[in-house]
Amino acid sequence: MSAKLFQFLDVPRQPPRTVPVAVRVLGYGEIGGDFASPQASTQAERCIDCGNPYCEHACPVHNYIPNWLKLVQQGRIMEAATLMHETNPLPEICGRVCPQDRLCEGACTLEQTAFGAVTIGSIERWVTDEALRQGWRPDLSNVRETAHRVAVIGAGPAGLACADRLRREGIAVDVYDRQHEIGGLLTFGIPPFKLDKGVVRTRRDVLEGMGVRFLLGKEVGRDVEFGALLEEYDAIFVGTGAYTFVDGQLPGRELLGVHDALPFLIANTERLLRDEPASTFDFHGKHVVVLGGGDTGMDCNRTAIRLGAASVTCVYRRDEASMPGSAREVNYSREEGVTFLFQRQPVAILDNGNGQVRGVRVVETQLVDSGDGRPRPQNVPGTESDIVADVVIQSFGFLPSPPNWLGAHGVELARSGKVITGANGRLPHQTSHHKIFAGGDNVRGADLVVRAVYDGREAGRSIASMLAGVSAKEAMAAG
Repeated sequence: MSAKLFQFLDVPRQPPRTVPVAVRVLGYGEIGGDFASPQASTQAERCIDCGNPYCEHACPVHNYIPNWLKLVQQGRIMEAATLMHETNPLPEICGRVCPQDRLCEGACTLEQTAFGAVTIGSIERWVTDEALRQGWRPDLSNVRETAHRVAVIGAGPAGLACADRLRREGIAVDVYDRQHEIGGLLTFGIPPFKLDKGVVRTRRDVLEGMGVRFLLGKEVGRDVEFGALLEEYDAIFVGTGAYTFVDGQLPGRELLGVHDALPFLIANTERLLRDEPASTFDFHGKHVVVLGGGDTGMDCNRTAIRLGAASVTCVYRRDEASMPGSAREVNYSREEGVTFLFQRQPVAILDNGNGQVRGVRVVETQLVDSGDGRPRPQNVPGTESDIVADVVIQSFGFLPSPPNWLGAHGVELARSGKVITGANGRLPHQTSHHKIFAGGDNVRGADLVVRAVYDGREAGRSIASMLAGVSAKEAMAAG
């Protein structure tokens, strides 16, 4: 029996080193270090190839994780990158932003022991980065070009994944986006310390090399008529995301110094892309309170630290175990100086008498069984207290923002604004209009990047099936 089978006994789980806290809070560079080639191979050898790959089942795109870990062990980096791309059109991005602790690594057999999970996410990131540096590109030499053309609206993760799969089927793709760069929230919503924007630009180069055409600064409904796209293209994929923030309806939310998370993050990223100083968001010496416990809240925490805040307090109405965000991001926030207040429900934002924020009033909560597996917070009367704040950032989640032209062309929407796809004899991700497909946050609501990637990938397959004349029943039977 190979000694490598028991590599995990002698080699501990060892993620790449992160940039020291004192250095990383001074700027916006990615804080994650990188493996050297021997270290990546050694960490990959910790995989015991358990035969029932829970890691693969827990991955939303069902990455062939044990298989490409074996290729990494053998030093076959280009082949590992090719295998990754069979299931995931954006592996270098998912390797950076996925909450692996809740997905593949959380399901790793070794994680259920004292030995710790294989460092799947860090290896995925390293393999893709290294392969791209060495010139890896998708092999489309066997792709036969068709006469079909598809428009993709939205250059976020769902749209990019869809475009990738369509090109692999020989279908011409034009991607429309209102922004001046691709990526959607990958570029404008996720801070650079989590995802360097050069990574997204490299992916653009890869996709353009595959033949994807990007029409940027083109907003459908303003610069381009949707009806004209329906006439021009054989099918359309809509990946417009979820940008409408959930309003907590807190008294005082109109005060100066109150920001909504997504506009705050987008404005700061655009400032960084233009290399402009912090003016609107100069937080030096200010006390910042972030309301919400998801990954977007963690992004706000860590951005506020880099903007010079004197203190950052994150308020969440449940306990730490119930937080929807990645445990890794919570730990990074703590390391960088963020204070967490759990089981506190904000009830009002307080006025200093001049129309500006002076604090947040909160009430303690107790968690009660809701019957759905997730405890419900219940306010405890008489436990109100005030938190000093000069700045309040609301991060209560996001809802789809369906453009008017969808409904005007017969696309069925849920009351929440989500686009309804599938069922009733439709292909997966096909809407009530046979030529229009959708996926990502505009179908799911605000969710993980990797699930948007999955939706885009599967929608691309459905579009290709439709254009090839395959019925929904036949496509489902084929898997």
